[in-house]
Amino acid sequence: MVMVIGVHEFGGPEKLKVFDIPAQPVASGQVRVDVAAAAVSPTDTIHRSGGRAELLQQDPPPYVPGMDIAGVISEIGDGVDHVAVGDEVMGIVAPAASHGGYSSSIVLPARSVARAPQGSSAVEACTLPMNGLTAQYALDLLDLPKGAILAVTGAAGAFGGYMVQLGANRGLRVIADSSAADEDLVRSLGAHEVIRRGDDIANRIRALVPDGVDGLADGSIQNELLLPAVRDDGGFATVRGFQGPSERGITLHQVWVREYRTELEKLDELRALTESGSVTLRVAATFPADQASEAHRMLEAGGTRGRCVITF
Repeated sequence: MVMVIGVHEFGGPEKLKVFDIPAQPVASGQVRVDVAAAAVSPTDTIHRSGGRAELLQQDPPPYVPGMDIAGVISEIGDGVDHVAVGDEVMGIVAPAASHGGYSSSIVLPARSVARAPQGSSAVEACTLPMNGLTAQYALDLLDLPKGAILAVTGAAGAFGGYMVQLGANRGLRVIADSSAADEDLVRSLGAHEVIRRGDDIANRIRALVPDGVDGLADGSIQNELLLPAVRDDGGFATVRGFQGPSERGITLHQVWVREYRTELEKLDELRALTESGSVTLRVAATFPADQASEAHRMLEAGGTRGRCVITF
């Protein structure tokens, strides 16, 4: 049996409970990971509260959140050669029914799993896959040439922080938003200019770049308020499904990380960038599995810098 943390009925953090479910067999092209740590993201709170109830209720409960894990490979299927039993790894999970990252053991496609960065703990490594891959996908969709100007909102958050670091690593000029309290953090991530966050952020960006930025990644979910910051025919990466209307030929890129859930090479690139120091891993707090509800409460209270992590 496998211990999981999930919900039998949707609602607040208190609905998260411990369940035991049958272990899934490992098929060809899959691996089993004994999970040591699972990161908590805003998507998990939507999952728990019922924001995806219509889709989830096609299957019986418990419904288990969690998109990021780290641990140790305990079994591999046929055709898997990039990891071996005993390897410390990190992985991205596409949750469905009782298959989610809040699990003591989980079976994943082998291409969803890469070696963890050397020198990182499982707690640190589990904060990287989902948000790191989301940032990579956003940058790939924007497809900005070296020297182009990228604006990032929500830059102190997990997705925004990775956008700043990965954008700078790709040779982009990065303009990022921040509160006064987070300015030093955002600068340390590699932002070339830092502006105050707020509803007038488009005006602040235009003050720096009168013609507008080449691309913008909307980590703050401000949607149409940010479109004026982008130049004509520029790109806008949205992580929550904003569909417009657009303006002035701006392309709205829908960034759904599930599209990259088996992009092993991208995940391994994140490992290498972390080992080189180009990407940093941030942990806000850790909670034992039976206190997962407290991790959700902390996240939903706001103000966390880095990820809350559940340990097994």
